[in-house]
Amino acid sequence: MSHTTFTAPRSSPGSPREARGLPSLGPEGTALLRLLDDTFERWGVAAGARPMTMPPLLPAADLRRLDYYENFPHQAVVATAIEVDRRGEFCAETGCFPCSTLQPADLGLPSASCYAVYLDHEGREVADDTLVTVVGWCFRKEERYEGLRRQLGFRMREIVALGSREHAENHLCDSSDRITAFARALDLPLRKEAACDPFYDKGGSKAVLQRLSPVKHEFLYEDLAIASVNTHRNFFGDRCSITLAGTGGPAFTSCVAFGLERWLSALTRRHGSWAAATEAVHAARDRLSPVGPGV
Repeated sequence: MSHTTFTAPRSSPGSPREARGLPSLGPEGTALLRLLDDTFERWGVAAGARPMTMPPLLPAADLRRLDYYENFPHQAVVATAIEVDRRGEFCAETGCFPCSTLQPADLGLPSASCYAVYLDHEGREVADDTLVTVVGWCFRKEERYEGLRRQLGFRMREIVALGSREHAENHLCDSSDRITAFARALDLPLRKEAACDPFYDKGGSKAVLQRLSPVKHEFLYEDLAIASVNTHRNFFGDRCSITLAGTGGPAFTSCVAFGLERWLSALTRRHGSWAAATEAVHAARDRLSPVGPGV
């Protein structure tokens, strides 16, 4: 099978919006994104996950309690309202509202969908085999943006496990096997690598811990991570007071994440067109459905 490099069509090639990580998708790309999201959601539902819808923004104070601004300061994006009586101070030259015209930024735009799940379960008791699946807009400040590979705003489907340690670990093992099988059926060569957050001091305690016991593995196509499996141990259970039924102790959590636009980038690069990529996804779903219910 031959594969050609594919550049997704853009409504305004080289537009300022795309340069800022805000590209648009046409009908073919939109249909393929929905097909992929439906596929990943079905994986979660087949495993017993409850589909939920989460808010697109979260209180900055809540994210701070989860060490978000300590761990991911380079990605953080916040939102606020303008001071109405100072709206005329908008700077036409920069295209920005100066900080002096804004109210305090008390809302955060999360970089992953799962934060809202932990906050939604705050103070609650969960069964030892709880699963939730969500899709949401996520936001990451990047040093540079590139088409569908790296965006300021993008969609992420996640399947989140809450409960016992065994349940959280099994969720990652089962999901890793499913991703591997799906990629093989798609003729999409992926490699799985342990990931370490780049801003950690290479000699720091967090970086050392992650090397000894990785908490995140990524599935990469070429140099692009399109999915990841993440264990949090009992961190979110402790911080959000999510308790495990029958024990009263903090629940363990793990999540599997799919960057939908990144999957579009990988599939179109591999297969050469929207049509060929879409056909490959349909064929992979059909091929795996007898052995993987809900694919």
